[in-house]
Amino acid sequence: MSAYKQVIKLNPDPLAAFAISPGWQVGDLIFLSGQAAIDEQGQIVGVDDFDAQLKQVFANIDRVLRAAGSSRDQIVKVTIYLTDMSNFPKIVAARKTYFAPPYPADTTVEVNALALPELMVEIDVIAAA
Repeated sequence: MSAYKQVIKLNPDPLAAFAISPGWQVGDLIFLSGQAAIDEQGQIVGVDDFDAQLKQVFANIDRVLRAAGSSRDQIVKVTIYLTDMSNFPKIVAARKTYFAPPYPADTTVEVNALALPELMVEIDVIAAA
């Protein structure tokens, strides 16, 4: 017997140009694609401004989770990709702003680059449906 699975759809979908689904619901879990500082029209938000990018990332996470019938308080795991680990203290502060205890499980890594050179942070999420 196969698990229930359904793609999460957005309109407009800023990831469509990259041949990426915003996310999937599989059974009782929701898996989001990495969310970056790209607005609904596909434009980069906050070039050279980490705080503005992080705010847009969480707005995008909220939007995709809402489309799936879930919400940020259902997140159980995040993976955070930073192009500069000196922004890690801002991530710690953001956890306290965007989440409440008990905090999601977390992995944070520094990468050389993200999909577009202007991007400074990307977060992928696993949440309960």
